[in-house]
Amino acid sequence: MWLIDGALQLQHQMFTSNFANDVIAPVGQGQPRFVSEPVHWAVQTILLHPAVFNACFALVQLGLGVFILWKRTARYALVGSIFWALAVWYLGEGLGGLASGQTSILMGAPGAALLYAIIALGVLPPKASKTQDSNRPASWLAIAWAVLWLGGTVLQLANGQNTTADLSSMISGMAEGAPGWLAAIDLHATNFLHNSGNWVVLILISVQALIGFLVLLPRRTRAVGIGAGIILSLIFWAVGQSFGEYYSGLATDPSTAPLFILLGLAILGSKQIDLSVL
Repeated sequence: MWLIDGALQLQHQMFTSNFANDVIAPVGQGQPRFVSEPVHWAVQTILLHPAVFNACFALVQLGLGVFILWKRTARYALVGSIFWALAVWYLGEGLGGLASGQTSILMGAPGAALLYAIIALGVLPPKASKTQDSNRPASWLAIAWAVLWLGGTVLQLANGQNTTADLSSMISGMAEGAPGWLAAIDLHATNFLHNSGNWVVLILISVQALIGFLVLLPRRTRAVGIGAGIILSLIFWAVGQSFGEYYSGLATDPSTAPLFILLGLAILGSKQIDLSVL
């Protein structure tokens, strides 16, 4: 995933002021000052030397990808990726829009960079591996999955995104500039929502809540919840996230859906969580 991000960072427009003005600056709009001001600082800093800063960003991400793949440096690269991801989440994604309350998993909450950090921490190999289980993903990733999906239900209930009219408006906006086939998917989804009642939103909220709860149950039931989360993530990736807007020339990552899928797969490989400790 870091190699993909690094490659996207090498797109032509990324070396111009467009990266700061069109990618980073918008994430600070409508946000509280503790988010908007650091984002504004990041924009102004990058604009001093857009090409130089972007080259550094690309090298860092490509380097993280390469060193994660090398066993001897994997642990150090994963630790580094956690700090880098959190910095990107704050300064480049504006905390994924969470502080504004006007975002949803459908549209890319809680931000891809936060998921990078969570997954990296969950698969961080121990300094000295003595058992096979010690190399498996951490069991607490299931709790993280539950928090993310249950949090998604809360976000979906917020004003401005809790009706079919709100959802159709968000999705139709993604059709602008998209390839014809992708725009057609968005428009079909928009038309479906226009002709449906708010029961669609209730179902969406219920499904997200169920996906969050099921992962805390025994392994077979947990697999059902993760499978449902993967399917819903794929749907969101198409109709809400436009596959990370890869066609724009300014895509910085594939968006959050692939990270949710990766998180789900990591949980399937982890130990069963012991809820008795909670």
